Amino acid sequence: MHIFDAHVHIYPDKIAEKASHHVGEFYGIPMAFDGRIGTMTENWKKSGVERCLVHSVATTHDQVPKINDFIHASVEASGGMFVGFCTLHPSMSAKEIEAEVDRIISLGLMGVKLHPDCQKFRVDEPAAMQMYEIIDNRVPILIHAGDRRYDYSNQDRIKAAAKRFPRQRIIAAHLGGYSVWEKAVPVLAGTENLWVDESSSLAFITPEQAKEYILAYGEDRVFFGTDYPMWSVSEELERFDRIDLTDSQREKILWENINNFLSLK
Repeated sequence: MHIFDAHVHIYPDKIAEKASHHVGEFYGIPMAFDGRIGTMTENWKKSGVERCLVHSVATTHDQVPKINDFIHASVEASGGMFVGFCTLHPSMSAKEIEAEVDRIISLGLMGVKLHPDCQKFRVDEPAAMQMYEIIDNRVPILIHAGDRRYDYSNQDRIKAAAKRFPRQRIIAAHLGGYSVWEKAVPVLAGTENLWVDESSSLAFITPEQAKEYILAYGEDRVFFGTDYPMWSVSEELERFDRIDLTDSQREKILWENINNFLSLK
């Protein structure tokens, strides 16, 4: 069965271990890996992963071009394994956002990744809404979703943004609400312009809950993801295998859905 990991964080080697450590501290979870690209590709290929959606997050607006250049270079060097999403920051001016979106599209990057909790903005605040308006569904947006400790990316804010921009395709990471799945799923399921990945979820919910949430969103709207470097792909695949799904549903979530979403062959 083909596998596409739709949620992978990557970092330049010189800062990868430090960045990975900071992520672990932020979530209070020991990282499975060091964040280096080589570590990921070696282990992911062993587990049969053929493609990865890679991204990184800018915590200040001046980091944006450099990070996007890094993502582009990593995609180019991956031999077809990587699909890249860029980063943006809500403190950028409208002119800067428009220019960077034009630039990343010209580079072949296929979406935008935002992390409201790390970037310290509310999903539905005016600066964020300005970003979505400028993006204008030219590319999809992957948004970190949920965290019981913060209010930046809760399900109501994501729902409001999706409703305000009904043409904009949105991926709500972590089944729509990391650590608040029971609140997020009822609000977000059925949103026409919203898809989800199930990264950083299966370690915390039962296989029965996972099936319930997947079916609530719809088997065609869920993507497999590991949230590298947080989790081991082999362990995440084992957790995924425990969910009572049909072979057809597994193939969709592991491979077909994200390829169709990104219009990849």
